[in-house]
Amino acid sequence: MRTYGCQMNEHDSERIAGLLEADGMEAASSMDEADVIVLNTCCIRENADNKLYAHLGDLKARKADNPDLQIAVAGCLAQKDRDLIREKARHVDVVFGTHNVHRAADLLAEARARGPIVEILEETVREDMESFPTSLQARRESDYAAWMTIQVGCDNNCAFCIVPAVRGPEISRNFDTLVAEAEDLARQGVTEITLLGQNVNSYGRDLQLARRQAGEDVRVRPMFADLLRSVGAVDGIRRVWYTSPHPKDLREDVLAAMVETNAVCEQLHFPLQSGSDRVLALMHRGYTAERFLEKVHMARATIPDLAVSTDIIVGFPGETEDDFAATLEVAAAAEFDNAFTFVYSPRPGTEAAQMVDQFVDPELVKDRFARLRVVIERSIRQKHAARVGRTEEIVVFGPSKRDPEVMSGRTRQHKLVHFASDQPLKPGTLATAVITGSGMQYLKGDLVEVLARPTHKKRIPVVSV
Repeated sequence: MRTYGCQMNEHDSERIAGLLEADGMEAASSMDEADVIVLNTCCIRENADNKLYAHLGDLKARKADNPDLQIAVAGCLAQKDRDLIREKARHVDVVFGTHNVHRAADLLAEARARGPIVEILEETVREDMESFPTSLQARRESDYAAWMTIQVGCDNNCAFCIVPAVRGPEISRNFDTLVAEAEDLARQGVTEITLLGQNVNSYGRDLQLARRQAGEDVRVRPMFADLLRSVGAVDGIRRVWYTSPHPKDLREDVLAAMVETNAVCEQLHFPLQSGSDRVLALMHRGYTAERFLEKVHMARATIPDLAVSTDIIVGFPGETEDDFAATLEVAAAAEFDNAFTFVYSPRPGTEAAQMVDQFVDPELVKDRFARLRVVIERSIRQKHAARVGRTEEIVVFGPSKRDPEVMSGRTRQHKLVHFASDQPLKPGTLATAVITGSGMQYLKGDLVEVLARPTHKKRIPVVSV
């Protein structure tokens, strides 16, 4: 498995891997050992396209040496490009999209019998939805942490975003099913759950609307706050994260649920995209810079020690120097704990991609991007430095990649901590550490106390017959 893109894609890859294991396959330790290679794709930015086609080019020689090797391309780019992938890479055996993940093993079997297949479904049908989301058997990369898809699709129409075209309209999963799934994960020893959706804080609005249309006397409203409370109350679940909310839909009830539910962590990913009201209107974001900052301040006032991260696009079509200056001002005022900054990338099929005559000069964009990073990095360093001397609760995920003698983990604010320990700690261990130093990307500390050992059970693949 090779995965490009967001957490939704990561979770889809876990489900595909689970389906292939259930079909009798085993995970290969290297490309050389693989009989099947699956590339799960993203199409949010152009570099994702480039990475895919470069990788497919590398696989062409491997396929020539081993004609029995099967290559499958899945995910958002497969949904968007469809036949183009097979046209550019005739050695690909299977192309399938975002709505038929559950067909992965079947499609590979059909391709072995009858030759290359392209199968793209136009949408997820609500009646068939339980064959798509987290209910599918997954081969999780972590024993103590799990993704949980709460909705698929998106009903927003952001001018730069291709997601609604490749993921379809928003469909929420059944509330009771999600709570039962969290309980099942907890029984397996999972202690951390991340709730996934394109716009999580509108979760359940469509479920309520369907009930109203069926004649029930219900109030049509999002149910995300209720879901946070219920998942966070599951015995054994210590941490609940979620991504991503849309600023226009963040409500006080969600913030109240976060502060009242101990398992829900003090971290909020809150995508700004631009600090210019003019650009935000062109993007169809549905809020102003002032309203965005009001919600950030409201969230921090409600939730003690809240960490706020964001996404910002530089060089959206038509962005002027005044527009960019406004983005710098908002970024500085928001004092983000972290930010994912991107150069605008036109995606065919989106409204913004048609604004060719308003594309910003690449050299200007490069300069603006560098200036934005100065503001963002200053804020991050200040936030990290402020945590020195504090004792943080950490969940260990393993030894540091650079130094196996040093352990690494995450705080409740999702900050990375490298800390010294006189004992090996298994992934999933809950501990405390005193913070002794800070850098741009991480904190440094020393172990204080081990609070709880991991309880996850060894997962054994079950082969269907």
